[in-house]
Amino acid sequence: MADWEGINEFVAVAETGSFTRAANRLGSSVAHISRQVKAREQRMGVSLLVRTTRKVSLTEEGRVYHQHCRQILDALTAADSALANLQHTPTGHLRLTAPVSFGEKYLAPLISEFAQRYPGLSIDLQLSNQRLDLIDESIDLAVRIGLLEDEQLIPRKLAERQPIVCAAPEYLARHGQPHTPSELAQHNCLLGTLDYWRFSINGRAQNLPVSGSLRCNNGPALRNAACQGLGLVQLPDYYLHRALASGALVEVLNAYAPPREGIWALYPANRRLSPKVQLLVDYLQEKLAKLH
Repeated sequence: MADWEGINEFVAVAETGSFTRAANRLGSSVAHISRQVKAREQRMGVSLLVRTTRKVSLTEEGRVYHQHCRQILDALTAADSALANLQHTPTGHLRLTAPVSFGEKYLAPLISEFAQRYPGLSIDLQLSNQRLDLIDESIDLAVRIGLLEDEQLIPRKLAERQPIVCAAPEYLARHGQPHTPSELAQHNCLLGTLDYWRFSINGRAQNLPVSGSLRCNNGPALRNAACQGLGLVQLPDYYLHRALASGALVEVLNAYAPPREGIWALYPANRRLSPKVQLLVDYLQEKLAKLH
């Protein structure tokens, strides 16, 4: 393993010709600079500096050593600069996954905008309702919704959503309005990927099995079916704002609304969050905060 101790101090002395000026450059003390350089010479087994009461100069070995150390420090500075620049002009490949319906309506347009902003990036967006293995599939980031189960993934909340139960006025006129979740057994409940709806009953979150004549894994399609009067539906608020505002749908059972659910960005715990992924997460968090 490379030994870096004393290199900054030696280079500062070599370039300023003074322990005092080197200490000023590095914001340190003359005693510390002197100890570090002397320790470096002892480890190298050579004299790098000629010290007199008037000046400090380089030995022949010191001149050679300074040239190489200067290159090393310049390369390190360039590496730090490149990493900092990457946060603003990221390059390379980026893979992420998200649920189909949410990804199609909300995430894909944002990813397109992000790709236009950073043309040096190659982005692979996988839309799937299956929970893909981020490590096995070499995926940098997953967007997932609701309760988190995988402890091997580190979460960052992007936004929240509120599940809402609603139906068209025509459906409620024909079949009546349910006043408690238990009454849903007498109603046509339009299903997504799950066989239950979420409620808060007596202060506790509960999953209530429901059934109906239509199942679809697409939120907008379920909303449209509900608008046509086919049945009740429970969907996240961002699918329903316009339909509720126009009166095409009417909210029911709001007294039993479940807790708000998180929309999460997840990445593997065994990977450090790269600057380009961090930049994407920050971008999604900013944009999805305005979700509607």
